[in-house]
Amino acid sequence: MVQSKAPDVATYLAELPENRREPLTRLRDLCRTELPGFTEAMSHGMPVYERNGIPEVAFASQKHYISLYLLNTTIREAFTTRLAAHDMGKGCLRFRKDPDYDLVRDLLRATASGNSADIC
Repeated sequence: MVQSKAPDVATYLAELPENRREPLTRLRDLCRTELPGFTEAMSHGMPVYERNGIPEVAFASQKHYISLYLLNTTIREAFTTRLAAHDMGKGCLRFRKDPDYDLVRDLLRATASGNSADIC
């Protein structure tokens, strides 16, 4: 599922294959916990978390991996060392197996605080 036509995140998750539903539900739970004040929405066929109307984090189930989109370049740059061990595209962290939830939590906390230096 590259782009879903789901109207909301709950529907998006319900449409996923069983083997992807649990890890992406867990990503959603982390986003909802670690991104207070952010709005959850669907954009470009995937769940996105926005602050003041600006998307900062998104995730998606791709054919061969789970993607976590880090749209704030400052966060990506601050975590360069920790991200080096992972499959990273231009703004997309790819997990072929279960996501590294500890890393994701730290990335989300840095995003929420706006201060990545204290967390990475």
